[in-house]
Amino acid sequence: MSQLERAARWIDAYYDDPRRYPVLSRVRPGEIVRALPEEAPEEGEPFDRIFDDFERIVVPGITHWNHPRFFAYFAISGAPVAVVAEALAATLDVNAMLWRTSPAATELEDVVLDWLRRLLGLPATLHGIVYDSASIGGFTALAAARESLGLEIREAGMAGRSDLPPLRVYITEHTHSHVEKGAIALGIGRRNVVKVPVDERFAMDPGALDRLLTEDRARGMRPMCVAATVGTTSTTSIDPVPAIAAVTRKHGVWLHVDASYAGPAAILPEFRYLLAGCEQADSLVVNPHKWLFVPIDFSALYVRDLENLRRTFALVADYLVTSESGVRNDMDYGLQLGRRFRALKFWFVLRHYGARGMRERLRSHVALAQEFASWLEAEEGWQIAAPHPLSVVCFRHVPAELVEAEPVAADAHNARIVEAANASGEIFISSTKLDGRTVLRLAIGNERTTREDVAVAWDVLRQAAAQS
Repeated sequence: MSQLERAARWIDAYYDDPRRYPVLSRVRPGEIVRALPEEAPEEGEPFDRIFDDFERIVVPGITHWNHPRFFAYFAISGAPVAVVAEALAATLDVNAMLWRTSPAATELEDVVLDWLRRLLGLPATLHGIVYDSASIGGFTALAAARESLGLEIREAGMAGRSDLPPLRVYITEHTHSHVEKGAIALGIGRRNVVKVPVDERFAMDPGALDRLLTEDRARGMRPMCVAATVGTTSTTSIDPVPAIAAVTRKHGVWLHVDASYAGPAAILPEFRYLLAGCEQADSLVVNPHKWLFVPIDFSALYVRDLENLRRTFALVADYLVTSESGVRNDMDYGLQLGRRFRALKFWFVLRHYGARGMRERLRSHVALAQEFASWLEAEEGWQIAAPHPLSVVCFRHVPAELVEAEPVAADAHNARIVEAANASGEIFISSTKLDGRTVLRLAIGNERTTREDVAVAWDVLRQAAAQS
């Protein structure tokens, strides 16, 4: 049996029956390190021995994100056809830094991102670039926002400049942490990351944003970027992008929209409203590796001003100068010089499922989440903690004896439910904090997740609540 044949048989078996594994890895800290030699082998080893160790050592240390009962964070799903595409991309091993270094990699990326843009109902004025994650896409957008201010920071930097006002970035307490990290990396500083109040649905308050921008300008500060979110990490709340866009236009501030999770749902006509107002954004991130069955990593950043993004990052060494005209060299649009051929796997997925097949899968996930929410509503002691328009439900268990108790007691009770449920090996869920209280999250995103899997999760949670 060839190396590829053995690997292919293992992959096929994995997809055939992923439920045979515990969702959450059972290994203890340091266990894998102790199972491996301290030094690399001096001589090469047979492939079968290596693969045996993969099964014996590595697989038990895997938390199975591709498991139908992985309900934590944002549940994801890598399609088998994309695994094949990844193998082909690895075989070709191209560096898609220049158009010349693999024209197919550059042009296929343009095509699949245009396909996605059209599926999402976004205008042709937005141009897409692939990055590994929304974290890097968001950082790139912040850098472009800073460049758009015309403050000569690219050449003069920020240090020691008396002519440079404090730059400000506006988020909410529910904005993903990568925006704040990006502000740190760009020298903006955490104290200049302003948290805008939210409403009862955990969405940004446009009126409060307007006041904060006005106040900061009056204090001599320079608003740089407002980061709105379509589908926040904790609750999947939707910031009111049309109203926020009106505020950013009024103040002349860059609008970035993080639609990493919820954005893909806009391929469904009934959820097209999610991206309302995003046609006015200066930048927008959508993650096909979250909810469009593309294996990690694949994140799409769309920008209105592609030339501003190129101006932010382009730095071409002599050995990278080429003679082609009318082409785009993607190394000019971010920090990376080396770029993987990520577009190939998305192309395979889009063609394999088609838009209809992808819509059917997303509708199924949303329906399962809504049914799970109905089970919570129908059973005494369970509470839904936030709106749940998509495939994530936030909830708590507060039995009668804890209703009048200190809130910390109910928090501890819910924390024990999470631990007990995850220790079962049957499911994996996560938790978060809303208004200072511990809440549980169940996220559905794996294409193999069935109603039976969600029912198993409900049974496990009820048992854990009874025992906690």
